[in-house]
Amino acid sequence: MTARPGPRNSLTDVPGLKVGQAHDERVRTGVTVVLPDDRVVCAVDVRGGGPGTRETDALAPENLIGAMVDAVVLSGGSMYGLAAADGVAAWLGANGRGYSVSQNPDVPRAPIVPAAILFDMANGGDKAWGLEPPYRRLGIEAAQAAGLDIALGTAGCGYGAKAGGWKGGTGSASIVTDDGLVVAAIAGVNSYGSVTAGDDHSFWAAPFELDGEFGGLGPAGLTSAPDHWNMAKANPGLRQNTTIAVIATNATLSPGEAKRVAIMAQDGLARAVRPAHAPFDGDIVFALSTAQRPLDEPSSMAVARIGALAADVLARAIARGVYEATSWPGSDIPAWKNGR
Repeated sequence: MTARPGPRNSLTDVPGLKVGQAHDERVRTGVTVVLPDDRVVCAVDVRGGGPGTRETDALAPENLIGAMVDAVVLSGGSMYGLAAADGVAAWLGANGRGYSVSQNPDVPRAPIVPAAILFDMANGGDKAWGLEPPYRRLGIEAAQAAGLDIALGTAGCGYGAKAGGWKGGTGSASIVTDDGLVVAAIAGVNSYGSVTAGDDHSFWAAPFELDGEFGGLGPAGLTSAPDHWNMAKANPGLRQNTTIAVIATNATLSPGEAKRVAIMAQDGLARAVRPAHAPFDGDIVFALSTAQRPLDEPSSMAVARIGALAADVLARAIARGVYEATSWPGSDIPAWKNGR
């Protein structure tokens, strides 16, 4: 079988999904919202040592909502950023979307909006917001802006991010197989570890690159000695990093199968970042199924295939987030393209 990137090479190549983003340049932070047309199956896998999440326990298949969600939020702002999901939930509820908790039409629906955050609090932005952190507002703005086009790099949840020694960002990528399977990823890259090899510009994800999507340098420069992470952060600090991501597919998956895809997709993070899943990181991967393509092979084989594609596509999305990033005005943090 053959496979190629989708027409947008982004998460919105999965039919039934839109993405909205918003940022605050003064604060140096932002929010990304994955907004399905209808409620979708969602699972999550947490590997980092310092995660920050909302509603992830509700995704367990034995719980009331059946692992069905109305949106997923990725946000900067550390724990303050979890309020972005409040804004998205308010927007969804105002538009009549969410889990129905009563037959009484006067009882509002309950939107299910899991979220994950990354730490961008020490990037030089103005965080003196007092009692009014910007994240609820940014969540609403991102939901209102949802569409098919996704800005990469210094945008959305990756606006304030730093990936090792490089400017981090928001990345996305997709793959479409000749039998109609679509798998895609979006990631906010704020890792402790380095996304490039040694002191070079070669991305660790280079073996998985398609069509020169993050510079086309190839894998020739992928060498590194043990314990050599020169483009990792020099002083990472506890809970001050993280790569957060959403994987999505058009295949019909149960909550348990989506969980396995999320677990397998985490290997893509490890392919793109060295080291990954450190005590300093809060690495989290959500997996969504829009259930628009029935599985046409034994489910265990299909899940294995989807999970393998998800790992590759997440590695590509991480590299694209750093490749497309630009430095903030007045900042001396190097962007990959500027360092060439």
